[in-house]
Amino acid sequence: MTRDWLRAAALAVRFLTRIPLPGEDPARFAEDIGRAVTLFPLVGALVGALAAAPLLLGAALWPLPVAVVLALAVEARITGALHEDAVADLCDALGGGRTAEDRLRILKDSRVGAHGALGLGLAVAARAAGLVAAGDAWRAAAILVAAAALGRLAMVAAMAAVPPVPGRPGLAAGVGRGGWRGAALAAALAAPAIGLGALVSPWGLLAAAVAGAAFLAWYARLIRRALGGMTGDAAGAAALGGTIVATLALSATLAAAP
Repeated sequence: MTRDWLRAAALAVRFLTRIPLPGEDPARFAEDIGRAVTLFPLVGALVGALAAAPLLLGAALWPLPVAVVLALAVEARITGALHEDAVADLCDALGGGRTAEDRLRILKDSRVGAHGALGLGLAVAARAAGLVAAGDAWRAAAILVAAAALGRLAMVAAMAAVPPVPGRPGLAAGVGRGGWRGAALAAALAAPAIGLGALVSPWGLLAAAVAGAAFLAWYARLIRRALGGMTGDAAGAAALGGTIVATLALSATLAAAP
């Protein structure tokens, strides 16, 4: 059993990052991914922690906005801009397609259009602004870790809430098959990382939970209506969307404080 979870953990890291862990076995993917998905928020916290290091180092040399940009650049390198790419693809599909079939076709197009470029730019800017609004490098670092975990939890929850596109099970079906039970386990395992948000602001963490639930309800409805079901890009975009919502909610209470 321990070996199964270690293998699943390695798969989760390889799936969400560019970290080259050994032991990849495509023949076991279908068996291991069910466990791996419950570890996605923990991998998100790991990515956030790795990005927090350059944020703290950078803040010792430059103003906080520069350190935040540096941290986000390092994070994009670690993840291969996986979720950012999904956001760009989804924005192009939603902005350029008139029917679900059109949107699914656009999702498969690797080119980035105006909708994708604008959506991605606004997403990165909103996240960076939220981290800068923390006002302090250590608080920004804690938000970076907690929001990264919450974002991957949003990804897992979105796949539990929305079944895959009929006839196109693809990657979303395999990853999301854990359902709400898997999402609950993922939340429990990532609770310590998410709890870092409470060190920044207990009210901010509560706001992040409420805002995250509202985002998930809205996003699930959008994906059902626009695509007819979950896809890999829609799942990946949910992670960045959840990260942005958590970042803004956590920093809002700090900005509002006297």
